[in-house]
Amino acid sequence: MKYMMSYDLMESVRNTNQWLGATAQAWGSYPAMSWGVNPWVEVVKAWGEVTERAFSRMVTKPDWGIPTVTVEDGKDHTVRIMSLVERPFGNLIHFKVPGRTPRKRRVLLVAPMSGHYATLLRKTVISLLPDCEVFVTDWHNARDIPVSEGKFDIEDYTLYLVDFMKHLGPDLHVIAICQPAPLTLAATAYLAEQDPKAQPRTMTLIGGPIDPEANHTEVTDFGRSVTMGQLEQTMIQRVGFKYKGVGRAVYPGLLQLASFISMNAETHTKAFQDQIFRVVRGEASDHDKHNQFYDEYLSVMDMTAEFYLSTVERIFKGREIARNDFTVAGHKVDIGKITSVAVMVVEGEEDDISAPGQCLAALDLLTGLPQSKKASHLEGGAGHYGIFAGRSWRNNIRPFVLRFIDANSEAAPVRTRPRAVPPAAAAS
Repeated sequence: MKYMMSYDLMESVRNTNQWLGATAQAWGSYPAMSWGVNPWVEVVKAWGEVTERAFSRMVTKPDWGIPTVTVEDGKDHTVRIMSLVERPFGNLIHFKVPGRTPRKRRVLLVAPMSGHYATLLRKTVISLLPDCEVFVTDWHNARDIPVSEGKFDIEDYTLYLVDFMKHLGPDLHVIAICQPAPLTLAATAYLAEQDPKAQPRTMTLIGGPIDPEANHTEVTDFGRSVTMGQLEQTMIQRVGFKYKGVGRAVYPGLLQLASFISMNAETHTKAFQDQIFRVVRGEASDHDKHNQFYDEYLSVMDMTAEFYLSTVERIFKGREIARNDFTVAGHKVDIGKITSVAVMVVEGEEDDISAPGQCLAALDLLTGLPQSKKASHLEGGAGHYGIFAGRSWRNNIRPFVLRFIDANSEAAPVRTRPRAVPPAAAAS
């Protein structure tokens, strides 16, 4: 029962703030409030609207929100999300576009399990859909997984990736974004030894901590400065009675969110203050820039305690991937055994989470891979989010990734994008 009360206390605080926001909004909406001229009534009402929305999003999984995609016939085709493999801790999903010719580029996006849902990659999926068959690892919220399903650590994560790659077959291009980059590298090395024919054709690693010591950030400094005992005592709680995963040890999403916000508290405070006054002036909308960003940013998920702790201990402190000393299910994988999978590394010059050099370290580990199958790209002026979902991704990195995929495919795919698209989006 230890820490179940603190988990429920956090949820109670969140629920209370959501209720206060809804109450303030309802109070300010009473017709009686309009009898006199009092601008503070509108301010309180706006505060309530912004507050209720923010705190309600913290326990809601966002929708993918990809209704259609335009293809070569110039028509909008619906997008269906289909589960190909269903597992307790995550599914392999396919963004199927009925009625169009299947794309030759088959891309698996490996989503991070670092506090946010896989929907964080929505813009990445949207940008790839016109040119690719897109598959995504859709990880589940640990609070909703019964204790009877067992543990889930970084070795289990790696084996999930191995199974997903086997299911999709060798004619596959894998793109790992941020946290899963080292585990995707390990999964591919595992396949290189255990089932070489199941290896993907290419692997693109974007902003991942292959070697956290290559270039320090606040994230790596935190990982080095705390002991595992301190982490377990301060970060780990047990899911409360409200959810199916009652009793499961987790790193709670709400606690993660508090850490995210504290890193840029002043910026977030100003963003919410500005939004309140936009609501007062009638300038806000349901899908404005603020709401689009924070609806996703505030939606957080719990991680299993063993996944979080093993990530810190083995990836950041022990540097097992960086030292090529990672073990999966009793088997020591050798990254040098990757000899046929073309690998590209993408980093952002201003990335303050996985700084330049951390992901690039992967190329030095690939001792069995010819130089002709290695590539790297450093995006000038780009931060962490921008290298997979922002303007830098759309205009520069995405075309580069698609060219890399084509150069390492059996045959270059036929161009299928419609003509009426911006030149930057069409470059590939």
